[in-house]
Amino acid sequence: LNDQSATFTKIIQEAEQNIRDILSIPDSYAVLFLQDGASNQFSAIPLNFINLKPSETANYLVTGYLSQLAAKEAEKFGTVNLVIPKQDKYTDVPDETTWKLTDNASYFYYCCSDPVYGIEFDYVPTIVPEDTPIICDMSYNFLTRTFDVTKFGAIFASAEYSFGPNSLTLVIVRKDLVQKSTNKSIPVQLDYKIQMDNRSMDYAPPAYGVYIANKMFNWTKRQGGLKEMDQLSEKKSSLVYEVIDKSNGFYVSTVNTKYRSRISIQFRIVTNGSPNEKIEQLFLDQALRLQIIGFKDDRPIGGIYIDLHNNMTLQEITELGDFMESFQGNDS
Repeated sequence: LNDQSATFTKIIQEAEQNIRDILSIPDSYAVLFLQDGASNQFSAIPLNFINLKPSETANYLVTGYLSQLAAKEAEKFGTVNLVIPKQDKYTDVPDETTWKLTDNASYFYYCCSDPVYGIEFDYVPTIVPEDTPIICDMSYNFLTRTFDVTKFGAIFASAEYSFGPNSLTLVIVRKDLVQKSTNKSIPVQLDYKIQMDNRSMDYAPPAYGVYIANKMFNWTKRQGGLKEMDQLSEKKSSLVYEVIDKSNGFYVSTVNTKYRSRISIQFRIVTNGSPNEKIEQLFLDQALRLQIIGFKDDRPIGGIYIDLHNNMTLQEITELGDFMESFQGNDS
């Protein structure tokens, strides 16, 4: 697929219009299709926006692995204020009334769904001053939950979790913020103004990724749009959490109920009051023999987690729940 051809130009324009339709994105926002994964945006965000105010300071809400990486990267370009104390592990989010925001911050940054610790926000923080843009990493739960784009200054999402192959990242950003940026030393691929002015066609756009993303956007629309995806995510995650919560402590969620992710479900198998890694491995082995895939046990914090992205059907999750109940019964 020639990325400079008229055919691809039509594809990328259609992809942009499709995601605008799905998310009701107003014309005051630019839609960018950028090369590489979302971690590039850990640099791009401060490079483009840390200088929006003279303080060159940003508020970072660190509630998991991804936001921790983002905050560390941003420290290279300005001052980072952590609005909650650094934690050894993330199982909850402190109440907003305890957050310590610095005055005159250029932006407020958070990740609404962390895949490692299984924390997900079902709301947009309200404590942030109106004149401070909210920037959100939505990579892990993009297109699984309804939200209001206009509450954000910028949103970004890596494609591989929900709408395409890796090496493509979607950025949705307020045009006025891009115009206000005064940094003239941003690498071209990370410079939102250059990418916005060239409609993501500067240098070599990620043609294959955009092609697949457009297919996924069309599929999402055929399924009923974001509202239907939201309802389906709720049904699927509820099935799994019901098994966990009714297991009499055999399966134990590692996250406070309010912040349990609908997409990355984390749990331990507990016996005699402690996680039992031997039985967890047996669980994974039996699941694999039954060709139930999607479980992972390679997190730095241990345990088992399940990814429930949009490609998984309600029937598949029902079968997963049946397996979990059967495994508990056999182990008992």
